[in-house]
Parts: sequence; structure tokens; C-alpha cells
Amino acid sequence: MIEPAGLSSSLPAHVCQRALDARDARFDGLFFVGIVTTGIYCRPTCPSRRAMPDHRRFFNSAAAAESSGFRPCLRCRPELAPGRTMIHAVSRLAQAAAYRIGAGALNGRSVADLAADLGVSERHLRRALRRELGVSPVELAQTHRLLLAKRLLAETALSVTDIAFASGFESLRRFNFVFHERYGMSPSALRRPTPKGRRAASDLLRMTLAYRPPLAWDVLTGFLADNATPGVEIVEGRRYGRTVRLDGRTGVVFVEDAPAEAHLKVDISPSLLPVLMPLLARLRQLFDLDAQPAMVDAHLERGGLALQRRGVRLPGALDGFEAGLRILLGTSELAGGVAAALGEPVDTGHPALNRLAPDAGRIAEVEASRLVELGVARRRAEPLLAFARAAAAGALRLDPGSDVAETHRALMEITGIDERLATMIVMRALYWPDAFPLSDRTLQAAAGASTPRALRSRAEKWRPWRAYAALHLWLRLTS
Repeated sequence: MIEPAGLSSSLPAHVCQRALDARDARFDGLFFVGIVTTGIYCRPTCPSRRAMPDHRRFFNSAAAAESSGFRPCLRCRPELAPGRTMIHAVSRLAQAAAYRIGAGALNGRSVADLAADLGVSERHLRRALRRELGVSPVELAQTHRLLLAKRLLAETALSVTDIAFASGFESLRRFNFVFHERYGMSPSALRRPTPKGRRAASDLLRMTLAYRPPLAWDVLTGFLADNATPGVEIVEGRRYGRTVRLDGRTGVVFVEDAPAEAHLKVDISPSLLPVLMPLLARLRQLFDLDAQPAMVDAHLERGGLALQRRGVRLPGALDGFEAGLRILLGTSELAGGVAAALGEPVDTGHPALNRLAPDAGRIAEVEASRLVELGVARRRAEPLLAFARAAAAGALRLDPGSDVAETHRALMEITGIDERLATMIVMRALYWPDAFPLSDRTLQAAAGASTPRALRSRAEKWRPWRAYAALHLWLRLTS
């Protein structure tokens, strides 16, 4: 059944029908199905009895389903669905806007503010989102807030007041009104009985982040361990931890895989509750949880790349500048020394996590001689300072959704930053799946290419997922 333009799933209706009938987990998060006889919308993996095909309507976002009057299923919980891969995101503007809205860009800010951040008019932004996602910016933001609130109501013992503000609502009254208007019930109706006794203020908040299996968690944490900044990050066995500073809030997060449930278990400091929405969005990028590994792996194999592991993910970044700083410094030992000297101390309760990564403003205000004292080679000190000053001034945008070509060009204009370094920064900071450092000699050796031109020719068939191909090639030489 074909839906009106702007509301239909980006997948053909017959594909959605087959995926729904098969309960194919690979399509989880790629579309949602509304059941006209019940007014409920579900994930394609919902265990409930399947409705007749004529009673199904398909949507490419939860917001589009809700704007058409459907309520989220309490059984499959659409708010837990993995996000859509950026490769299949719609226009670049709509994708960038949708990401920022999902990360809380309209919490306390206007659509005009977001449009200005993206360099477009408010009218153009509204038109792009309406055309591509079938909803307005405000409707999309409201859906994100409500779905996060549903998760917190179902998964935590937080008070309804805390949940309202953590979800981006500016008042408890507004939260209660919107929740009842949209879902036909009060927030407390979703609460589950919890053990008696108060939660201590120091207790970590446990949440989950879903993904599409397989996930090569050991490969991902191995990469993070090799590139960890001492004092800021740590990998203990199969558990990753790090300090966090976000919008003036500081704390710590710990993450471990739960492969049987296909989700990550995330423990978060209560101090980070006011920035929970952007934090969860950044964690999804750090661990590449919105990837479609089956599709990526099959594509690379068709391109002639032999895979030793399946489900390899592209490590993103919690903070783009921090990722770029680590790449330019070159070694974990040096990054740890700079963090110890220039990063703020923080008490996390974990002795190995005692520093916040220095931000662009802090690095920009020091002299090159200070970096040299900390062990940075003089030839690297000036490029590093230029990088920090450009980021601090806003001339260099290091967020996913930023213009990749423009950012790469700006990095290459900094004396001392070559093609390999610029591409590596774009790969992690902008979370760009097609980044591929052609001048990297390790990649050339692993691919059997003698020159960057030969490597470019060989890698053309791996597009648009060349960054994953690079990870597999590096893995080939290190395993």
C-alpha cells in the first residue's frame, strides 16, 4: 500500500511488507508500521500478532507515525529502535537537522536558532524536514522528547519531574499535558513497581542503547583502548569508561556489550541527567550503533574485500575536537600528558578516570613552547595550536552533519596537517563512513597498492563505506 508523499517509508511498500512478515531484525529502525485498526505503530520486529496487509501503513520515522495519529506500541517500544544509518538519510540538510533535533537542539531554543546554525533560512529548514520526514521541526523535537521520557519512565526509578526536564521539557505541567494529549494517559501509568528505598545521588543511571547485530565489540574496544587518553578514557576487559563534559555538566559513563539482547548497557552519572538527550546521541555515534553491518559487510565482500570479522564498526567521537587532538598528538602517552597538564581534574570515584579532556579554548590559549615542554614535537605544536584556535573560533566545525568537503579543505589549509591526518579527523570527528586516507602507507600495503592513485582505484568499489574497508585493512595487518 503506497502512502502519501512525505509520509511513506523510503523503502518500497512490498519490501516493508516482506520484512514485517519475516520480522527481519535488519530492518529494525528503518521503518515503522502503523495499524489502522488499533491506532498503534510498531517496529518491524514487534512480537505482536501481525495485522492484515491492508491494515498497515508504513512510515520512515516515529515522528511521521505520531503526526498521523498513531500511538507507540507498549510491547515493542519504538523508542528503543536503532536509528537510521546516515547513508540512507535523506537530504544532507534534513539529516543534519534531524540529528541535532534528536540531540536536543530545540530544547530551550527556537527553530530560527537551529536554522541559523545550519546556515539556512527557517522557511527552508521547515520545508526540507516536511518534505523528507513528513513532520515539522517542532513535531520531530516533541516526538524525541516523549520517546525519551517513555524510556526513562519504563527503565529507571527517576521521579517524573526529573524525567520531564531530562527529556527536554521546560516545565512539568507542559510535560504532563503533552504526554496525555499524545498518548491518552498520564506519565505515571507507565511506571513499574520499584523496590522501596531511595536511589542514592551517587548511583549511576542504567540505560540501554540498541544496535543491529553483529557487533564486533572486541574490535571496537580494542581500537578505543589503543587510542585512549589516560586519565580520560579506560578499557577494562570488555568495559569502556570515560569522563564527560557536555554543556557545562561533568560526569562519567561506563559502557559494556550485552550481545544476547543486542544492546549496550550504559551507566551514567546522575550529574549528566540534564544533558542526557545529547549524550545518548553522541554515544550512539561513538560506538556506531546506527550502522547496518549486514549491508556494509555484504557490500565490501562484493567489492572483493575479504573480511576476517563481521560487524566491525566505525569508531566515532564523543567530542570532535577531542578526537582531532588525539589524532594530531599521535600517541596515547602524549595525549595523557597533555590532558594531565591542561585538562581539568574531576572526581569520578574511579582512580583511573581523573581528568576531563582539554577543550579547544584551553589548548588555544597556550603557547607552542608549552606544548613542546609537554613533549609535543615542535613541527606538530604549531599545527595543533592552529587547529585548536580554528575550532575555538568556530571557523572549523567538527560535528557530524558538518560539510565534509569543506571541513577536509579547512584542515588541509593548516600547515602541517596532511591528507592522511585531515581524513582521519573527518573519519572520527564527523563520523563519515566514506573517509579513506589514500596516503596511508599501511592501507596501501594491506590493499596491495603501490601508490595513492592505485589505492583510490581499488577502493572505488568499496564506496560509500570506504571507512569500514580501511578498518578491515588495518585489522588485517594487526591481527
